[in-house]
Amino acid sequence: MTTAKSRGGNPIGRALVIGGYGAVGSAVTAALDAWFPGRAIPAGRNPAQAHRLDGVRTDIADPDAFARTLDRLPDVTLVVLCAEPPDITAAELCLERGIHIVDVGATAHLLDALTGLGPLARRTGAAAVLSTGVAPGLTNLLARRAHEAVGGAERIDLTLLLGTGDHHGADAVRWTLTSLTTPAPAAPLRIGLPGYGTRTAHPFPFSDQYTLPRTLGVPRVTTRLCLDSRALTAGLFALRDGPGRLAERPAVRRLLTGLLNRVHLGGEGFAVRADAHRHDRHAAYALTGNRQSRITGLVAAHAARAVLTGAVTPGVHHIEEVPALARLPEGLTEHGIRLLHHTGGTTR
Repeated sequence: MTTAKSRGGNPIGRALVIGGYGAVGSAVTAALDAWFPGRAIPAGRNPAQAHRLDGVRTDIADPDAFARTLDRLPDVTLVVLCAEPPDITAAELCLERGIHIVDVGATAHLLDALTGLGPLARRTGAAAVLSTGVAPGLTNLLARRAHEAVGGAERIDLTLLLGTGDHHGADAVRWTLTSLTTPAPAAPLRIGLPGYGTRTAHPFPFSDQYTLPRTLGVPRVTTRLCLDSRALTAGLFALRDGPGRLAERPAVRRLLTGLLNRVHLGGEGFAVRADAHRHDRHAAYALTGNRQSRITGLVAAHAARAVLTGAVTPGVHHIEEVPALARLPEGLTEHGIRLLHHTGGTTR
């Protein structure tokens, strides 16, 4: 293992939290500040928020400006990306300086591109941890457990239920609606979710289903989504699968983004389930919690702590590839996470 060292020589250094003014970023900042007082710096594009929170104004979509930010903060050893950049330039700028990365992004092609930066990270001694949230993130960790429980899965089904009363943020809502333009790769699944009964979950392009075949060697992985409101679930996926495919119309997505940011009809709970199948063997792990955005931030914060304390080797890793984070679901029980395990039986 290596120990994180800043360019200023401090054994821990400081963490720059990009998107640190949002729901996820503020949770990351608060957790890191509790563990490493004074070492978490919130950052983003909003100058008023930067001033109010004693943060840093920067824009990862502007490579020159972001590079200047990194160069004027020589004690930053870690950047936590809670805002999704347009490409991997910001990550490259960090890794070539030997600055570690934790990324909560969920876009498959960006995560694939980041994975390709492994040689650069190893060369500079930097570590990057990807897929650090609820989905991807906790889904990846539960998938690994179920995969190992059956002795190597032939198929993994991941299911995510989100509460429509939670404040997911404009970027998350926009990403969800844009993702509805992706054709369904599989059929819906009727499945039981703890605390919510049997639900119909629909295939959705979360990045975990593209990452796990490579990291776990599982031939088939499908991630499905439903909402705590059955009516909203049906309406949401009617936009993709119904007549006219309304989700493909930008004007419709803009209208719905504004509406969903203002109206919160359901609760704040969420549930995750991972089912692994090998021949006649079946194992399932599930967890429930509240405030998905906050838990996403806490998952990212735990990954950041592992990096800062030298528990992650140089290179680019997805969360399920980091042994130090394997028991993270148990570590979140004090924040309301409830973990369940089931073996045997079938899903419908």
